Amino acid sequence: MDSLSAIAANVQPLHFVLGVMVAWLILGGLGLVAQHSLDFVGHGLFPASAVASLVLAGAGLAALGAPSQAMILALGLPDLPFHVRLDALSAFFLVLLGGASAGISIYSAGYFRQGEGTPPGVHCVLYQVFLAAMAAVIIADDAYMFMVAWETMALSSYFLVTSNHKIPAIRSAGFLYLLLAHIGAIGILLCFGIMQGGHGDYTFATMRAAPLTEFWASAAFLLALFGFGAKAGVLPMHAWLPEAHPAAPTPVSALMSGVMLKTAIYGLLRVTFDLLQIQLPWWGVLALVLGLMTALFGVMFAAVQTDMKRLLAYSSIENIGIILAGFGLTLIFHTYNAGPLAALALAATLYHCINHAFFKSLLFLVTGTVLHSTNTRSLGKLGGLIRHMPWVAWLGLIGTIAIAGLPPLNGFVSEWLLLQAFLATPGLPSSYLSMLVPVGAAAFVLAAALAGYVMVKFYGVIFLGQPREEKLARAHDATWLERIGLVWLAAGCVVLGVVPVFVLGQLDHVNAMLTGHLLGQQVGGAGWLFVSAMAPERASYSPLLFLLGVLAALGATFALVRKLYHGRMRRGPAWDCGFPLQTARMQDTAEGFGQPIKQIFEPVFRIDRHMPSPFDELPRYEGKAEDKLWYALYLPVARAVEWISASISILQSGRIHIYLLYSFVTLLVLLIFVR
Repeated sequence: MDSLSAIAANVQPLHFVLGVMVAWLILGGLGLVAQHSLDFVGHGLFPASAVASLVLAGAGLAALGAPSQAMILALGLPDLPFHVRLDALSAFFLVLLGGASAGISIYSAGYFRQGEGTPPGVHCVLYQVFLAAMAAVIIADDAYMFMVAWETMALSSYFLVTSNHKIPAIRSAGFLYLLLAHIGAIGILLCFGIMQGGHGDYTFATMRAAPLTEFWASAAFLLALFGFGAKAGVLPMHAWLPEAHPAAPTPVSALMSGVMLKTAIYGLLRVTFDLLQIQLPWWGVLALVLGLMTALFGVMFAAVQTDMKRLLAYSSIENIGIILAGFGLTLIFHTYNAGPLAALALAATLYHCINHAFFKSLLFLVTGTVLHSTNTRSLGKLGGLIRHMPWVAWLGLIGTIAIAGLPPLNGFVSEWLLLQAFLATPGLPSSYLSMLVPVGAAAFVLAAALAGYVMVKFYGVIFLGQPREEKLARAHDATWLERIGLVWLAAGCVVLGVVPVFVLGQLDHVNAMLTGHLLGQQVGGAGWLFVSAMAPERASYSPLLFLLGVLAALGATFALVRKLYHGRMRRGPAWDCGFPLQTARMQDTAEGFGQPIKQIFEPVFRIDRHMPSPFDELPRYEGKAEDKLWYALYLPVARAVEWISASISILQSGRIHIYLLYSFVTLLVLLIFVR
């Protein structure tokens, strides 16, 4: 018993993290053993993966308040072993990974069907490797392991995106994703090279101690912003995201949007606040401007989408922009030694990271169930599904309210805290920033308001009104395993929204590590029931009281209606403005919802309209709002690469005497230069 107690005392959260990663790899290997057994993979391996995710979240939560732990693994190359480290920053992102992936994995157990591209067992191994690679990125403590895990994450997610690889559009989307992922990886690799700077090995400890001038520190930051921004979908490296998400299976889309994008935010925080010992104010200004541009771009394009998964993909771009803006604001406060404000902005940024992981994963899984039930992603062919899919509709409503930033759910808390940080910037010593940041606050509020508009469109068109096609009458609700996953993520949206004081208390451990300041009494000065951004007398918010008030109002309304009007009212047809035959064609469409945004922000879009003529027997109107950056940036680069490739291919004629001539000319040139 004493020996068991000694072993238990020596077991640390880092051991549990490594154990979960090994468990995921074992589950993937078991999937290869029975590649085509849907029952074994779906009802056995994916639920086991969800349990492992819960263990990971628990280990991360336990490590948040514990001292940092580090290990050297017997893996890698002889002179380049893998170093791992678990500190407050990595612990938080492990909680995010474990908490969100638990719901996605249990949902996946009821989602996958036979005959959908990749066999279930192969899909399982790719899924488990993807999870393990993300965990490895978060705990890596040297550039070698980080890049190996980063590339493993990219490759496994690429094969998951292209699961249904027989469709050309899916292969094209996967290629674009992999191309931008590798371009971003080059930027990250160069960033590590600059920070290492020839000073010893490639461990993060060496990089922390490496002396860098402001020039080289700025070069490393810009490379990190480029490399991690490509993975996160930051403007203008966003092009892969709205293509890959619709192509991928829905649980993969949820995992990529909810979790994988946050590994890029983790990397940016790790490099900027931990590995670089120099931070400059203009870094924060650049990140702030880029983040707000990304947020506005994403929400405007989300408003005009007619594909529900593309709408959510552009919404992810918007939320990543908000997170990047919070990162920039944190950097500005930190460089001006405004410690309490830096802690507030960082807490709001991290809070929005975990909030987005839950509500965006929930909404992607909702679209997956709708897709399976109706065989369509087009918003123009949906409607009225709340009657046939009540579980999905009500749980989706929670995610919709959360992402719209409405109290008392989690999206409101993080956006409210970030807005309070924006409003505190007039105290900065720079007059230029005092003018710039209020404009940024207005852009942030505009993005948040448009996000609510987008979610009204998303939920209203899918679930409310009348069905737009007859086949929707055969729609079925989620399976019991899918319901468990949806309920888990919806419960996360509620809990994160109702207990912000506890969450912010946990985030204080990350704040102490990165900014050196704690929120402490600043957010909980009015007790556990209220949260305040700066001081209780300035602004405070009680989500629990707000929730109780909403529930009391709903209960009172229901009771009064039942008591006063039940049995005394006569049902009749609703007033229909003189039209006796109401059909689905009389209700607003997804295109109709997007028209005001197209009109107001028309210069942002590349509008392609097809108007019907008076002589068309079946007149149809079609309007597309396309990305100008795709035509102005990506297509010219693609054409230039094709032209260069075609020009160089002239050298490869296929004739042996031409190749011998190349060799002869090369030898002559070498002889001339040698002499």
